[in-house]
Amino acid sequence: MTYCVGLCLDRGVVFMSDTRTNAGLDNISTFRKMHRWQIPGERAMVLLTAGNLATTQSVVSLLEERTKAHDERDPTILSVPSMFQAARLVATTLRDVIETHSSTGQRADSFKATMIFGGQIKGGPPRLFLIYPEGNFIEASTETPFFQIGETKYGRPILLRAYDPAMSFADAMKLLLVSFDSTIKANLSVGMPLDVCFYDSNSLKLDPVRRIEADDPYFLTISDGWGDALKSAFDSLPNPQI
Repeated sequence: MTYCVGLCLDRGVVFMSDTRTNAGLDNISTFRKMHRWQIPGERAMVLLTAGNLATTQSVVSLLEERTKAHDERDPTILSVPSMFQAARLVATTLRDVIETHSSTGQRADSFKATMIFGGQIKGGPPRLFLIYPEGNFIEASTETPFFQIGETKYGRPILLRAYDPAMSFADAMKLLLVSFDSTIKANLSVGMPLDVCFYDSNSLKLDPVRRIEADDPYFLTISDGWGDALKSAFDSLPNPQI
């Protein structure tokens, strides 16, 4: 299992992912689930992945390989003219990988994966998509300003209650850390370290990925502070008449 979030703001888009991959309680590994492509000044894109590790790595490898020899592998994620077409290329690649694996006689369900893809290509606005294993996708909007994949239920309530499109990147990171902390505490299959990336609208370049380790002082402050705040809020609520 995993947990990834893509969050649209007035200022841009924030991406965060965990790195835990496990095949049982005694087999826990760390893999990067955030993948990036950019041509500074022309396009900047981020892909978050959840699901079968072999499937997601195959998709990323294929997308990356196609960028190496444009003439032989058009279209590529670095050559399509719009974010919609880039999302369609990612979705088609995901569907093809799943179909290829399932053609060996195993169930397609065992190879499923879901992805969040976002960014901006020059000439168009920043966009964010949720890509399904069937190869279709939906786009974020004012009504649905963020997407989650993986283990979503534990971290969703705080996003619904505290999200504000006008919030700063700093506030967005604080919000996402609370969401991830709640998920990590509730599900052992989601774990540190975390990767976070900010995209500033119309900058057409990605900020460096920041990796947040389990002993990160700010993360520990957020984790402890949120727990204390919840306890304080609970204690302040009136008792029922029983």
